Amino acid sequence: MKRLNYSLMRILCALVMGLVLVLFPAQAGAYLVVIVGVVFLIPSLISLIGYLMQKREERFRFPIEALGSLLFGLWLVIMPDFFADLLTFVLGFILMLGGIQQIASLMAARSWMPVPGGFYVVPVLILLAGAVALFNPTGTRSTVFILIGATCLVYALSELVNWLKFTRKRPLNEE
Repeated sequence: MKRLNYSLMRILCALVMGLVLVLFPAQAGAYLVVIVGVVFLIPSLISLIGYLMQKREERFRFPIEALGSLLFGLWLVIMPDFFADLLTFVLGFILMLGGIQQIASLMAARSWMPVPGGFYVVPVLILLAGAVALFNPTGTRSTVFILIGATCLVYALSELVNWLKFTRKRPLNEE
């Protein structure tokens, strides 16, 4: 059951990421950076407010990591374009990892059933698209985001097909 949840989470995340990057490539980088900034801000604010709400004699130590997280989150929200360029590299790396993960999953599936060679084509293409985005981001950021977004959509579809085809045939004693 764990594999089912992880596969579906990967499918859903890749689908959402791909749609955002393909539909809104010019704004996607900045928006994703702002979202990550907010993800840093919220828990840090909760931690700092919780610390300040405690009685002085109950306080242990100042939550310096919450302050660092708050400052980093603010930096992300204030300067999203700076980090959006870095995001191109991060997303390229994630696509490479996704391609490698799919190839590894297909190789593992060979232990309980035959896997036709054609199933390896899409993961290899995903791996190559990630490498292009990571090592050759010569186009505009929008073009790279469209490439990454389209590849995320292909990854989501490929992962769904692999999940439907191979997970159902997995032996019960396999982990």
